[in-house]
Amino acid sequence: MASSDLDQICFHISEKIGNIKKSLSLRNCGQEPNSKTILNKIGDEILVINELLNKLELEIQFQEQTTNSLKELCASLEEDYKDVEHLKENIPPHLPQVTVTQNSVNVSDLDSEEPVKVEEPGVTKKPSKEQRNIKEMPFITSEEFNGIPAYMKSRLTYCQINDVIKEINKAVVSKYKILHQPKKSMSSVARNLYHRFIDEETKDTKGHYFVVEADIKEFTALKVDKRFHVILNILRHCRRLSEVRGGGLTRYVIT
Repeated sequence: MASSDLDQICFHISEKIGNIKKSLSLRNCGQEPNSKTILNKIGDEILVINELLNKLELEIQFQEQTTNSLKELCASLEEDYKDVEHLKENIPPHLPQVTVTQNSVNVSDLDSEEPVKVEEPGVTKKPSKEQRNIKEMPFITSEEFNGIPAYMKSRLTYCQINDVIKEINKAVVSKYKILHQPKKSMSSVARNLYHRFIDEETKDTKGHYFVVEADIKEFTALKVDKRFHVILNILRHCRRLSEVRGGGLTRYVIT
């Protein structure tokens, strides 16, 4: 056996003996009354520290949850801000205008010595055919637009859909103004259109307002193409119109 191996064995045995001596010394110290008191205090302090560590761990968890909630709130606010900016930059031109009527009376008129003449109400005339109310299609609201399936509206925007509604309403109004016009005052062109309108009516369209593709071409600048029919599909989905087919024609009925 080499001397180096013997030295390692001796060092190992000495280390073990030293550890045994330290253990015996500590055990003997623990038996002393003063040492017991100190050890009990140390144990109590360890329990207090352990409790503080548990509270600290709970506080860290709470702060982490709060941080995550704040991050989610911040992300939500950023989305809302983007939506507001988008609405600000894309205000639809179809919002109803609020008109305020105000009756003003001049003080000089009140001070005038001339008596005010009160006209007697005449006989109310029945509205002529030209004054009949023509039903128009309401515009799509932003809430309805958001509810349209993505596959259906594709890249169409809110304003593009309402622009088509505006043009369809234009065709409806133009058509029914001719239908409500006295025949004696019609031009030859209007009379021909009138007869076509009458021929296109069916029992299913009686009492309803409708147009056909020929009316769209006649009274608007819209192109009756694939995009137009996609928008018609959206309008059917939003219950703005329905279709009545027959005689090789598709009638778009305002609902």
